[in-house]
Formats: sequence, structure tokens, C-alpha cells
Amino acid sequence: MRPRSLALLAGVLLTGALAAAPASAAGDGTGDKGFTITDPRIKESSGLAASHLHPGIYWTHNDSGDGPYIYAVDSATGKTVARITLSGVGTPRDVEAISIGPDNQIYVGDIGDNLDGSWPYVWIYKLPEPKKLVDQTVRATQYVVKYSNGARNAESLIVHPKTGRVYIIDKKEDGGHLYEGPATLSPTGTNIFRPVAAVDLWATDAAFSPDGRQLAVRGYFGGIYYDWNGGAIKREGRLDVPLQKQGESVSYSADGTKLMYGSEGADSPVQAEDVPGGSGKASPSGGGSSAAASKDESGSLGGGAKVGAVVVGVALLALFGLRRLRRPTTRRH
Repeated sequence: MRPRSLALLAGVLLTGALAAAPASAAGDGTGDKGFTITDPRIKESSGLAASHLHPGIYWTHNDSGDGPYIYAVDSATGKTVARITLSGVGTPRDVEAISIGPDNQIYVGDIGDNLDGSWPYVWIYKLPEPKKLVDQTVRATQYVVKYSNGARNAESLIVHPKTGRVYIIDKKEDGGHLYEGPATLSPTGTNIFRPVAAVDLWATDAAFSPDGRQLAVRGYFGGIYYDWNGGAIKREGRLDVPLQKQGESVSYSADGTKLMYGSEGADSPVQAEDVPGGSGKASPSGGGSSAAASKDESGSLGGGAKVGAVVVGVALLALFGLRRLRRPTTRRH
């Protein structure tokens, strides 16, 4: 989904800030230290998921307007090594998220809604992760999804790595909710997702740590990580989200030590940050790692991009997007 006017305006300023910033690890061919997606077909990377079968491979996809495709990108080179065409599904409308669950099953979330409630239902597609990385067609299962409290926009779909249960976080400027799907998705009926917890962020993507104990949620201007706590999520701290032109995606690295942040646009960078606490587990202190704790209330700008007056202007814009980050607690619904 296209960002709203605030994010677009911020993007203009971010372009200048990024141009003035020192070079980061992105694009240096060092895999989970960061890389740049070089495929000219991938201009609107909106989701990211670390492969379970192929070390160093990340799955991504375009936003609306592409087709039933997902791409396997080699983090060592930034090049696409396979494009998978999904068969057995309709024409995708607004694909916004990708996640990998148990048994190497890839879930693709066609869950975007540009008008925030114009679609009576959305879709999830599930397919097995290919064992061979070559261009191929793979049959997928399509699931119809509705929300118990009415249609809404969403860009975050996550699958718990242990239970296989699917969750969606809706995208609201004032903060959204974590929606829980049925224990098992039905390919023939309608799958009702129900709100179970508040999420204090204008969320553009989310990811589970490989051990399923930590939930990372990112937005345009920052991020929050939660202790999963069996679904009764407990806010632990802020994420060191790097300054990006249009931050749309996040994934844990396969080993759970890094959070990989992606952005839309041609030749888009995927930037790596340490997971809070230095592992895939949430910090018991509730304040994150010492590095995270040392950040001020505006969050991390990452990659050396703290460039004076330009960043001050960006921070002023970000205050609106970050206001929900300041809430100390998460409530159950």
C-alpha cells in the first residue's frame, strides 16, 4: 500500500538525509550485515522473510501491480536467484507481507487495502518453500480472510514458528491491533481474525524471532519489540530501526541475531541491526540492549545518518508517527 501524505513528505527529507550519510553495510556483499536488492523487477519490496532451507536467501515480493510472484534474493550478492509464480490463486490485489511458518511453508499476505476498509475480505496464500532455487511455478493454497470487527488495512502478517498460527496487525496511524486467526486456516470457508492485543505503532511489517519468543513490529519512523508471552504480548522496548526512504519490511535473520529492515524503491537497501539483547530472545530487563537503552526518545537513525538540521526536520515529522511509541503498556482485548 502507498504511504499516506505524512510518510511521503518525510520520504522527501529522508532522501536528502540518506544522500548525506556515510556508506553503510548495505550492498557490500556481506549477507546478513546488509545488502541491496538489485533486480530491476523488484521496485516495491514490501515484505521480507529469511529462508529456512537456503542459508543467506531472503524472500520478498512487490507491492500491488506486479503479479503472483515471490523472489528469492541472495544476501551475499543482492541478486535474484529464483522467481516463483504462484498458481491456484486469483489475481493478487495488494500483497504486503510474507512469513515462513513450520514445515517450511511460505505465507503471503494479500492484505493491503488502500481505502482502509473497501475490501470485504482479503487473502492469504500458502505454498511450500521450494527445495531448488530456480524459476518455477508452485501451486499455492488460497485462504479467504475477514476481520471480526470489519474491514481494515494491514501490511503485517506473521506466522508463529512453533504453532503455525497466523496473525495480522492492522495499520492505523494511532496504533492498531494484533489479530489472531483460527488455529488452522480453512481453504474452503472464511477465516475470521479477531483482535487480541493492542499494538502501539503505525505498523508496516512485523516478524517473529526464530524461537517464537519475540515479536518485532516496525513502522516508518521506529519500531517496538514485544515478549510474545503466549500471545499476551508484553512490550519490551524500542527497536533500532534505520533511517530509510520508505520502510516497509522486517525479518529476523535465520540465526535470530539480526533484524533485517527493507525499503521500497529501485535498488532498495536491506539494512541489518542487532537484535535487542544480542539474540533472538527478548531482553528480560524490558529495556532492550544497552545500545538500545542509550538511544533518545526519537529512536535510532542508524548507519551514521544523524546529519544535523536535516534529521532535526525529519524528527519533527516523526513525532506524530512516534507518539504511540511512548505508551508504556500493552492492553489485552
